[in-house]
Amino acid sequence: MICKEDKAQVKQRVHALFSQAQDHFSIPLTVPEITWRRCGKNAGTANLTTNKINFNPVLFCHNREAYFSDVIPHEVSHVVVHQLYGKVPPHGRQWQWVMTSVFDTPAKTTHNFDLTPLGLKGFSYQCACGEITLSVRRHNKVMRNQQQYICRQCRNILIYVEGGKHHNVE
Repeated sequence: MICKEDKAQVKQRVHALFSQAQDHFSIPLTVPEITWRRCGKNAGTANLTTNKINFNPVLFCHNREAYFSDVIPHEVSHVVVHQLYGKVPPHGRQWQWVMTSVFDTPAKTTHNFDLTPLGLKGFSYQCACGEITLSVRRHNKVMRNQQQYICRQCRNILIYVEGGKHHNVE
């Protein structure tokens, strides 16, 4: 799905950001391994203990420019912050500072990508606002009585709509 040229360009961008961080902090940093596999709705994830960054190939193909401008710096910042400061809050002040001051990138913690290409299935829930679709993982937590979810707008508990399953998650 991801061609060799795209993988090479992502690797080049990761290396360039690490070089930029090394120059800024004047210390050597260890460039992480890059992997490509789907990871739910995540555009990317950083595994700090193994020094790896994983990118979602489906979302990459549909949001190439955003990966180079936002997603790659986001994940690289996690690794840089971990190597500099150890265990700190994932999107805390150190991470925000590296994003904005070192990489000159807005410190956004979420993306607004169209998730339709992922083909994720969801389950229908209801609140005062209308229908909301929850992921399979969240639905299963509700079914096991481990979690309740609240609508962000009306603040009501979401109620499962029996038989309303398998909608595409938006």
